[in-house]
Amino acid sequence: MNRKTLIDEIKRLKTERKAVIVAHSYQNEDIQAIADVTGDSYALSKYCADMKEAEVIVFCGVHFMAESAKILSPLKTVLLPEIKAGCPMADMVDRQGLIAKKKEHPNATVLCYINSTAEVKAECDVCCTSSNAVDIVKKIETEEILFVPDKNLSRYVAAQVPEKKIVLWEGFCPVHNSINPEIVREMKDKHPEAKLLIHPECTPEICEFADYIGSTKQIIDYAKESPYKEFIIGTEMGVMSILERENPDKMFHLLDSCLVCKDMKITTLESVYNALKNNTHEIVLDREVMDKARGSLERMLELG
Repeated sequence: MNRKTLIDEIKRLKTERKAVIVAHSYQNEDIQAIADVTGDSYALSKYCADMKEAEVIVFCGVHFMAESAKILSPLKTVLLPEIKAGCPMADMVDRQGLIAKKKEHPNATVLCYINSTAEVKAECDVCCTSSNAVDIVKKIETEEILFVPDKNLSRYVAAQVPEKKIVLWEGFCPVHNSINPEIVREMKDKHPEAKLLIHPECTPEICEFADYIGSTKQIIDYAKESPYKEFIIGTEMGVMSILERENPDKMFHLLDSCLVCKDMKITTLESVYNALKNNTHEIVLDREVMDKARGSLERMLELG
């Protein structure tokens, strides 16, 4: 099946099944182009929660994102085109480990980054994304907050909200965590007029170089609204196509060639077509886990 036919079939099946296709900003351009909405975890979470008409959600992202969509839309069929699309950071915290840590900090509010499994979310009080983490931490009433799993995001938030005691977990995003300071210096020397935009999943050492620190969506919005014309982008390469498409009068440089999430890149037009045609791969969650996890996500939407 050629590309045009494949896209036509996806559109036909989408209409037939009353489906919507949502895609994370790190997905390949082909996937972004067929999606009804493209965005970061927070934007897609809100979209799935607010959506009323659709019966099927095809989530072009990674496993924890599809789980979150299912939690917020339990009566809808949620499909993940590539079942192997996971998140190494999400795998760095598990339910039993979190339960043990909670016992060490009985008075702490337990906050989880959305990059976590449904089982972990079920053990947490509130969820957040990199877009709203600072605002949510400011609104949490307790002084002590146990924040899982990203130590880099936790440190960034702690610096923004020093009145809170943040207990961090030793997790991280392998993509953002891998940036070498020497690469940053080289890129800044090569493009001295460019503003450096960094994701808070990067290490504190890398964030110190930044002209702006923000989530995927915040980086996209900042670049669009900024009077500056040249930028170095310190997040996953998938945002480059969005930035270049929406800002043809501006210049963008990817900070480091290592900024590629392989899990985000495995979704293809073929796998989206197969998901719609054959109902692969449907997200099925334990009802008790789903109900408990929903509380942390709904609390995020309420506070965020």
